[in-house]
Amino acid sequence: MTTWAHDAIFYHIYPLGLCGAPRRNDFVAAPEPRLAQIHTWIEHLQTLHVNALYLGPLFESGTHGYDTADYYQVDRRLGTNQTLTELVAALHAAGIRVILDGVFHHVGRDFWAFRDLQARGADSPYRDWFVGIDFNGHSPYGDPFGYAGWRGNYDLVKLNLQHPEVRAHLFGAVQFWIEQFGIDGLRLDVAEDIELDFLRDLAAYCRRAHPDFWLLGEVIHGDYTRWANAETLDAVTNYENYKGLFSSHNDRNYFEIAYSLNRQFGEHGLYRDIPLYTFADNHDVSRVANALHNPAHLYPLYALLFTMPGVPSIYYGSEWGISGIKQPADDWSLRPCLTGPTALPEAAQPELAATIAQLARIRQQMGALRRGSYRQLSVAAEQVAFARQWEDEYVVVAVNAADTPAALRLPVNLPDGQTFGDQLAPDQQFTVHNGTLLLETVPAYGARILAPRAA
Repeated sequence: MTTWAHDAIFYHIYPLGLCGAPRRNDFVAAPEPRLAQIHTWIEHLQTLHVNALYLGPLFESGTHGYDTADYYQVDRRLGTNQTLTELVAALHAAGIRVILDGVFHHVGRDFWAFRDLQARGADSPYRDWFVGIDFNGHSPYGDPFGYAGWRGNYDLVKLNLQHPEVRAHLFGAVQFWIEQFGIDGLRLDVAEDIELDFLRDLAAYCRRAHPDFWLLGEVIHGDYTRWANAETLDAVTNYENYKGLFSSHNDRNYFEIAYSLNRQFGEHGLYRDIPLYTFADNHDVSRVANALHNPAHLYPLYALLFTMPGVPSIYYGSEWGISGIKQPADDWSLRPCLTGPTALPEAAQPELAATIAQLARIRQQMGALRRGSYRQLSVAAEQVAFARQWEDEYVVVAVNAADTPAALRLPVNLPDGQTFGDQLAPDQQFTVHNGTLLLETVPAYGARILAPRAA
C-alpha cells in the first residue's frame, strides 16, 4: 500500500468556492481560468508546512461539482485541462502532492450519456449505464422514465458500476488524469455507498498505472477496515475523531476523544497501521470555529489534530478561524470565495495560522508524530496526555482545554534524570523522577510537545 501519506499534511480547497466561480454552469461560456488563482496560495501552503493538497471537484458539472457532466474536461468555470496541468506542475515543483475528487457513484443530469438517454429513451445505447431505469414511470423531473438517485437526490443519477462500459469510461478517466495532470491520488466521494468489488478493481487499476497512488475514501460510519485494507483503499475519512475533536471540548469531556484514540490506535487498536484522514472541518460540515462553543478551544483542538495518529488536514480559511454554518439546503456558506491567502480582517483568530504552522513544522520534524505508536498516559475532563514512539524516537504530548494552567504527573517507562524539552516553548524543560514525568504547568488552552534532550 502507498506509504507517503503517513508523512503528509494536507490542505483542502474547494475550488469552485475559493475561486469565486458562478454557482451554475451554462455549458456555453468560454472557459475562465479561475483555477490559476491557486498559484498565489502555494507560498502560503509552504508557510503552513503543507506537502499535500486535496482539490475538490474540478470536472465539468452543472452546479457544485459533484454532479459531473464530463469526466475528461475541467469545468469551464475553472478553466481548461491546461489550467489544471500547469497548477499541478507548480504544486509538484513546490514539493506538494495533489489528490482530486473521484466522483464515481453518480453523475449529474447534464452527463452526456444521461442526455442521450433523455433524447433517445429506450433506444439509447446508454440505458444500462444507470441504475433503476424504468420506462413504465416518470422521474421527479418529468423524464419519461424512472431512475435511481443518490439517497433520493434525483439531480444525482446513480451509475451502474457493474456495467463494463461504465467501468471502462471511469477507469479511463483516472488513467487520463494520471497521464495528463500527474495527480498523486484520489479522494473517492461517498465511498461507503460504492460496491466493494468496484473499489477493489479501481484500486488494482490505479496501482498498476501508478504504484504510489493514494486512494482515500469518504466514509462516515462503520468499520473503516471494510474499505481501508490491502486490497481496497489506503485510508478513509476519520469522522469518528472529527466529531470527538469538537464535542470533547464543548462537553469538557476529553474521555470521549481519548476513548476513540485508544480504540483506533492503542495497543490493540483497530486502525494502527492505517493513515486515516483526520480533519476538524471540511466542505460538508460547519466550520470548526462555529462547531466549538469556546473559540479559545481552537488552539488545543489543533494541537491534538497535529499530534494524534492520522493524516491531518486543514480546510481552506479555517487556519484563520473563519465562520461557516451548514444550512439545510445550501452548503455554499461553507465554501466561500477568498481573494488571497491572507488573514481576513474580520477573522476572529488572525493568529491561529501561525500556531498551526508551528504545529505542522514540529510534526514534520518528528517521525514519532507522523508514524509512531500511541499510548495513553493520562486523561481527565479537560486534560489528556499520550506518548508516541517510532523506532528510537519518543514524544510525550499533553493538552489542556481548561481556562487555567494544569499540572500533570505522567507515568513513563524512562530512566530517572531523563530531561524533556518542550517543542512549543524551547525554554521549558521537565525531568523524569521515579518513573514519573512531572509537568508543573500545561498552559491554559494550550499544549506541550515534549521530546527527550540529549544528555
